[in-house]
Amino acid sequence: MTAGPRMDVLATAGHVDHGKSALVRALTGMEPDRWAEERRRGLTIDLGFAWTELPSGRTVAVVDVPGHERFVGNMLAGVGPVPAVLLVVAADDGWSAQTAEHVAVLDALGVRHALLAVTKADLVDPAPVLADVRERLRATSLGDVPGVAVSAVTGQGLPELTGALEQLLAGLPAPDAAAPVRLWIDRAFTIKGAGTVVTGTLAGGRVLPGDRLLLGGREVTVRGVQSLGRPVERATATARVALNLRGVAVDELSRGDALLTPGAFRATAEVDVTLRGVPEGRLPEEPVVHVGSATVGARLRQLDGAAVRLRLAAPLPLRVGDRLLLRDPGARRVLGADVRDVAPPELRRRGAARQRAAELTAQGEGAAGAAADLARRRIVRAAEFAAMGWPVPAGAAVHGPWLLAAGLADELAGRIPDVVVRYRRLRPLEAGPPVEVVRRALELPDAELVAPLVRPPLELRDGRVVDGDAALPPAVAAAVERIRERLAADPFAAPEAPDLAGAGLGPRELAAAVRSGRLVRIAEAVYLAPGVEGAARERLAALPQPFTLSQARQAWGTSRRVAVPLMEWLDARGVTAKLPDASRRLR
Repeated sequence: MTAGPRMDVLATAGHVDHGKSALVRALTGMEPDRWAEERRRGLTIDLGFAWTELPSGRTVAVVDVPGHERFVGNMLAGVGPVPAVLLVVAADDGWSAQTAEHVAVLDALGVRHALLAVTKADLVDPAPVLADVRERLRATSLGDVPGVAVSAVTGQGLPELTGALEQLLAGLPAPDAAAPVRLWIDRAFTIKGAGTVVTGTLAGGRVLPGDRLLLGGREVTVRGVQSLGRPVERATATARVALNLRGVAVDELSRGDALLTPGAFRATAEVDVTLRGVPEGRLPEEPVVHVGSATVGARLRQLDGAAVRLRLAAPLPLRVGDRLLLRDPGARRVLGADVRDVAPPELRRRGAARQRAAELTAQGEGAAGAAADLARRRIVRAAEFAAMGWPVPAGAAVHGPWLLAAGLADELAGRIPDVVVRYRRLRPLEAGPPVEVVRRALELPDAELVAPLVRPPLELRDGRVVDGDAALPPAVAAAVERIRERLAADPFAAPEAPDLAGAGLGPRELAAAVRSGRLVRIAEAVYLAPGVEGAARERLAALPQPFTLSQARQAWGTSRRVAVPLMEWLDARGVTAKLPDASRRLR
């Protein structure tokens, strides 16, 4: 088993009976029509697949699409995921109804890489049709398309067509092998002894046996990978692949489902798009939306100009930058649309739709678009922003899993001091507002965002945002200072509860003094000055080790009321260790 072959994938397009399948057979030596009915009727109904190796060694896989108007949905499923197209027009018929419809589809999808094959060149002079079709194509996204006259019957022009294919494929943009996988399924079937198999065009990323992918919200495992009819160690974009799946039955699958890298895409049923030009006439209220091999109904709301909101009948894994095709079956009209937002805001106020359209028009693409979108959202989970299809814009701040718009962190940090001042004005004995209060005041989505926004002299202490320089109320500060003066002379002479109460220091005042760092609470009604731990250790260090509680009390020159809880406090802080005989030693 080896890695999958280097491969390019293209789709056919063109009117029924213009010889698409015959040309594919002549190029590849393979029969693309898979159904007996197709071969009996000489009519391609569903997608066909074939491949060949070109003289350069480059492998090309061909998705052969039906040309009949009744099967345009199947045609779209084949063309959607494919980067290049072989447009087929018969020399004896020329530009026809389905030629025009298929070209309109390609233009709406923004396809830029194509080759024209004028078939049946053995029957009539192909030059007039070749010139006419090329001229018509210049006004589309396809531009100046190279053309070759060919006959699948006599072989005329096949070497020239092969050479033109080589040039077309060499000019295709390189696929992103590191991209997340989004494989639009175009076939699903069961193989005896293997189980469920799906096929599709891998446009980005790579797939290996053992990979876990998401399918409609559930996880499935890739048991095996095949490409061009043989097992491979891995398949790398661009490639036609067949994946043997564990964890899903074939009757749970259908064309248009997608296999996804977990966490890399956001399923959405509401999306804002901009049309490729504002079409003439009324927009369809209920277009059919095509993307990849998927087809889903939708309701359309025109925001303003080319900006449109789509409400999909079923969620799809879409990203910003995706190209959708909107088909109006009644008018046989197709429109191209670029996805601009897969998590759009609600439109509640009067004029919101027009304002939203202006935002989408000014949003831009790439890094500029990402910065504009993040500025509107202000704060978003970084993984969710990436799943929308956006890169991290320059200047954005990353705090844990959160992404903040450029400059927003400084703005929010600048608002916190006012929140602290207003809170302490209402509650002067509290050191500062709890983190949750600050979160609500700043309208943050998560309390974990508060910590990185707290800047000196503010600090986070015991679940509150406190000002290290903030003073206690004057009367409380004066009473605490008198206690601290007494403790400075005798560090272990904790004042009695009546003395504290007489000084105006009740439970709330004492708690505020502790929060502010002015006093240290050793136990109920036992308060000492900061630095008592060092002073206690210093005196204990002068004792023989180990020592008793009585020896410690004498060294500190205090009562059992203070010595017992102080020793337990030191034990808890790891300053001293209690031995089995109840004596202690310094650690």
